[in-house]
Amino acid sequence: MQRRTFAALIAAVGPLVASAAALADTWPGKPLKLIVPYAAGGPTDAIARMIGTKMAASLGQAVVVDNRAGAGGTIGVDATAKSPADGHHFALVAPGPLAGMPNLTKVPYALDQLEFLTLAARIPSVIVVNRKSGITSLEQLIAKAKAAPDSLNYSSAGAGTTPHIGFELFKRETGTAIMHVPYKGAAPAISALLSGEVQMTMVDLLPILPFAANGNLLVLAVAGKTRAPQLPDVPTTVELGLPNVQMETTYGLIAPKGIPAAVQTQLRDAALAAINSPELKAQFLKQGAIAATSTSAEYRSLMQAESDKWRGVIASAKIKLD
Repeated sequence: MQRRTFAALIAAVGPLVASAAALADTWPGKPLKLIVPYAAGGPTDAIARMIGTKMAASLGQAVVVDNRAGAGGTIGVDATAKSPADGHHFALVAPGPLAGMPNLTKVPYALDQLEFLTLAARIPSVIVVNRKSGITSLEQLIAKAKAAPDSLNYSSAGAGTTPHIGFELFKRETGTAIMHVPYKGAAPAISALLSGEVQMTMVDLLPILPFAANGNLLVLAVAGKTRAPQLPDVPTTVELGLPNVQMETTYGLIAPKGIPAAVQTQLRDAALAAINSPELKAQFLKQGAIAATSTSAEYRSLMQAESDKWRGVIASAKIKLD
C-alpha cells in the first residue's frame, strides 16, 4: 500500500517538477510586466523605469511598466499578488501598501501572498514648501502652524503612504495642527504644491530636485540624520532638534507567491545585476536615490519593523481612511 501511495505521489508531482524545470529553462519567454502601484511621473515610477530598462537590456525581453495607482498603493499590490506566478510579473513598491495600509484597513491581499525579492533603493524624505508661501525655514513653518492651527495644509501621495505617515510624525513631534490633503500618487501631490493648492509636503527627494533647482520649491529639511549630497546646504531634522522625525522611502521588488524557485532566482539575479550596475547606481544618485539590495528575509523583516513603527504613528495621530 505504501509503495502504491508513493508511486502515486511521484506520478502526481513529477509533471509539476518537469513543468517548473521547463519554465526555468525558457525564462523569460515573453515580456515582463513591472507593476507600479502609483501614478506615472512619481518617484516609484521613475525608479521602476530605470530598473526595467536595465533588466530588459540584459534579458533580451521588454520590461513593460504598468501603473496601477489608487488606494494608497493597494490596488497595484493586489494586482501583483493575483498575477500569474511565472516570473513574468513583479512590482516595485514603497512601504505604504506593505507597512501602512494594512494597519489602516483590511487590504485585499495578505503579505504571505507575496515574494519579497530584494530592496532596490533608499530615498530620504524632505519637507518642502512652495516658495510663494513665504516660509523660508522649518522653524518658521512650525511657528506659523502653531500660531494658526489648521490654517496650513500639506499634500501626500495618499492616505497611509510614506509622505502621510512621515508628516503626521512631524506634526506629533512639533505639536502642530496642519491639514492633510491626500492625492493619488506623488506626482499629483507635487503638482498640487506647485500650483499652490497646498503649502507644503513631505516627499522623496527624487521628484523634488528639478523644482528645487529652478526655484519653484524650497526644501526646508531632510527628514533624517544625514544631509543629502545633492542639497548640502539643507539641514536635517536631527540637526534642527527633531531627532524622532526620521523618514525615508525604501523601495523594493515583490512578486506573487509560488514562482518556481529556479525562476525566482533568475528574476532576482536579473534585478540585482541591474540595481548593482555602476550605471544605475550613478543614475540613482543623480536623482536623489541610493541603490540598496538585500536578501528576501532582510526585506521582509524591514517591512515588519516599518509596520510596527507606522502602527504607532497611526494610533497616536488617529489616522483613519475616509
